[in-house]
Amino acid sequence: MSNISYFTEEGLQRLKDEVRHLETVERPKISGQIAEARDKGDLSENAEYDAAKEAQGLLEAKISKLRNTLANARLVDDSKIDNSKVYILSTVKIRNTKNNAEVSYTLVAENEANLALKKISVNSPIGKGLLGKAIGDIAEVQVPAGIIPFEILDITRG
Repeated sequence: MSNISYFTEEGLQRLKDEVRHLETVERPKISGQIAEARDKGDLSENAEYDAAKEAQGLLEAKISKLRNTLANARLVDDSKIDNSKVYILSTVKIRNTKNNAEVSYTLVAENEANLALKKISVNSPIGKGLLGKAIGDIAEVQVPAGIIPFEILDITRG
């Protein structure tokens, strides 16, 4: 089973930049810390060496995970998105029918979600509830506080 992740061009570039930074800046920095700690003598009782080796292991695991994500990354072509229904990269204006509060969200891949920028994951409860809905539909979204009905007011491309 593959773990395909969908990205916008901006999100994919951010991921590539992060991997490049970890490999070209952080990896050499940790290698330097290991070399410095090794020069201090007996490695069996050298806490600095142990800490640097542990940090190196964590960094390599993170790089490996990000490289795997990159290998399974797919670029979303937003020019082919149908605005008649809610899909990934749709910007959706919704109204909470209980309190009449209106808000707009852009549905994005989980790794690009940022609530401050009103970007929510398609895997979030609201994102899942909105997917496939059309203007005028009511999406009943299950949240910890119960079910909230949202009316779809408008759908545009991200």
